[in-house]
Amino acid sequence: MVLFAAGVAGLAQPASAAAPVNSTVAGGYAHTCAIRAGGDLWCWGGNGTGQLGDGTLTARTTPVRVGDAAWAAIDAGTSFTCAIRVDGTLWCWGSNTRGQLGDGTTTRRTAPVQVGTATYTTVSAGDSHVCAVRSDGTLWCWGFNRFGQLGDGAAVYNATSPLQVGTATTWAGVTAGFAHTCATRTDGTLWCWGDSSTGQLGLGILSYRTTPGQVGTGTDWAAVSAGHLFTCATRTGGSLWCWGENGYGQLGVSGTYQAAPVRVGDVSSWTGVTAGFDTACAVRADGSLWCWGNNASGQLADGTTTHRYAPVRIGTTTGWTSDAAAGYHVCAERADASLWCWGNNASAQLGDGTTTSRPAPAQVTLPA
Repeated sequence: MVLFAAGVAGLAQPASAAAPVNSTVAGGYAHTCAIRAGGDLWCWGGNGTGQLGDGTLTARTTPVRVGDAAWAAIDAGTSFTCAIRVDGTLWCWGSNTRGQLGDGTTTRRTAPVQVGTATYTTVSAGDSHVCAVRSDGTLWCWGFNRFGQLGDGAAVYNATSPLQVGTATTWAGVTAGFAHTCATRTDGTLWCWGDSSTGQLGLGILSYRTTPGQVGTGTDWAAVSAGHLFTCATRTGGSLWCWGENGYGQLGVSGTYQAAPVRVGDVSSWTGVTAGFDTACAVRADGSLWCWGNNASGQLADGTTTHRYAPVRIGTTTGWTSDAAAGYHVCAERADASLWCWGNNASAQLGDGTTTSRPAPAQVTLPA
């Protein structure tokens, strides 16, 4: 989700090659997961629905390993998690009240269960729905569908197994928000569907759409990330754009909601963005990390709890990568593969052995 980057593209990448780079860091409402070099997966924090995948419902203040498989990509929904193994198989675990685990049931799972037998290249988990791109370029979604976020024309209310979105075979990346979905195609176009009550689809509407609608006419969209009621995306030229709800400044601009993309500042060196519950973070080409929006838990790391309507730099470090998860807590990776988290820690989602919130980045000790 919400937390919920579909992928990141480099500045020089042509629109026709807007393929995603899967995330190895993911954060839900109260839990965090990360994949280490070699493919080991570790999770920590709240575990009331089994979202840590360790076979229990026990909260963990430090990282616990999930299975013994080699993992390639991960994303976290509000209270569940999905991940792709290196063999392309897709697995989910945690809350399943809306069928968001895709295993044909609504049964909660405390350990990973496989989603069918197909192979996937990227996955994104929202509040109660999931979307993923298969190896053949087709797009599939499942889970809650009240607002058409599955893109199937709202033929079903809950889907406990994957449903194909249209017939296109050129999907590159996808991102699932609270009740909306956006995805890029290999031609660089951007498409969104589902809830748009605050303009989060970028289609100029304040209702909802049950099938994909193209956002503008641009063919230079690089990556997109859907947050709670808003969306942010980068273009191949390095500009950053956001739209939707703006009550906390999560669009990175002043003013109210926006039903069409608005540019965030005039910088043209953004390389990736992650939209969370009401907070967003993005990285520039120089490796600096910037966040904005909701700051109630100190997740902007600026020493205050003041919400920000423009990007605020996180420290002075220039070694951040575009692999980050942003919500009421933020976790981000540096170029040396170290992981840092800050913000809300009421459920131990910062992984430092405590439940003490952190107003500045603190390194998470992960096994090699």
